[in-house]
Amino acid sequence: MRLSGMNFNVNLGDTMIQVDTATLSITDNSAVSQSGGVPDGYVDGDVSANGELSVNASNFALVSDAAKSAGAWRAMDTFDIMFYAKTSKDEMKVEAFGCRIKLSDILDIDKKGGQASLFKIPFDVTDPDFVKINGVPYLRPEEIENIVQ
Repeated sequence: MRLSGMNFNVNLGDTMIQVDTATLSITDNSAVSQSGGVPDGYVDGDVSANGELSVNASNFALVSDAAKSAGAWRAMDTFDIMFYAKTSKDEMKVEAFGCRIKLSDILDIDKKGGQASLFKIPFDVTDPDFVKINGVPYLRPEEIENIVQ
């Protein structure tokens, strides 16, 4: 059996939620260095990461409870998101650190029915620990060693 979306568990901080869909994308603006129009190495560029969770009403309520405890959606502290899956053949763990959520597509009502309402929760990665894939950090240690938080 291979990994599929059905195998993934998603934790927002200490809360496990079920997602209908989830994405996490890294933008790495490293580039090729050139001398006289000829490639001669590379230069590091800035990085960012963001994603989106799509959840049903009962899982949205779990996130909503955290917002209520914080006093407002925008008052919520950042939290880590962990995506984890394991089968008899494969295992995958992706961690995104210091995620700050935003909301979009809060309502998408279709009076015909036929499918559950979904809520989209976009997020940005804000912590220098950034992203780890199977325990391996995306950024080199020296890239974040002088960042003061």
